[in-house]
Amino acid sequence: MATKKPDFSNLKVLYINCTLKQSPRMSHTRGLIDVSANIMEAEGVSVEIIRFVDYEVAPGVYFDMTEHGAKKDAWPELWKKVDAADILIIGTPIWLGEKSSEATKLIERLYAMSSKQNEKGQYYFYGKVGGCIITGNEDGIKHCSMNILYSLQHVGYSIPPQADCGWIGEAGPGPSYMDEESDAKNNSFTNRNTTFMTYNLLHLAKMLKDQGGYPAYGNSRGDWDDGTRWNFENPEYR
Repeated sequence: MATKKPDFSNLKVLYINCTLKQSPRMSHTRGLIDVSANIMEAEGVSVEIIRFVDYEVAPGVYFDMTEHGAKKDAWPELWKKVDAADILIIGTPIWLGEKSSEATKLIERLYAMSSKQNEKGQYYFYGKVGGCIITGNEDGIKHCSMNILYSLQHVGYSIPPQADCGWIGEAGPGPSYMDEESDAKNNSFTNRNTTFMTYNLLHLAKMLKDQGGYPAYGNSRGDWDDGTRWNFENPEYR
């Protein structure tokens, strides 16, 4: 069934690779990120890929942790990239069945921004779209994806259908994604899911951007604080 090709060229995507390896070390997670990023670039999307570990980001839940005791904090610099992106995709390896410590730190810093409001008085990430990419040698793709996608939607990102993809090898110290013997780049299941994830993120981001995000009726913190309650009734006043 042929469908009209959408124009995604006004969208920006930011991939944050939460590998524990600093550049320029080879990252298996980056290998799968590139599969999605190549599709994005072919669709005319503005793409940026960064490694979180390359930046001296302090742990914490405030915008600038140098105001709370940290000697350095690169988050205010990175925030500009996050803020500019219509789509945020978090990539992480699996360690001990969990997302990496860098991914946890990133989500904590995103949480620090969640109380900000946009021009409609909504929480700041309303209208932005999130997804995740997972790689590893052990089971854990769905577990890590559930954790990351829940966290993203909780702070305000929108999550489309099938917003995650991943690859894992055999349980134990087997080959990883970029290892030639894994043949991971030819895994049809991973390639299909990565492709579907990429386009689902694009479709939702385009729909939201074209309509100016979500209507503010019923979800504006600014209006709520000003006394607007829409159809909410406090049982005490019935």
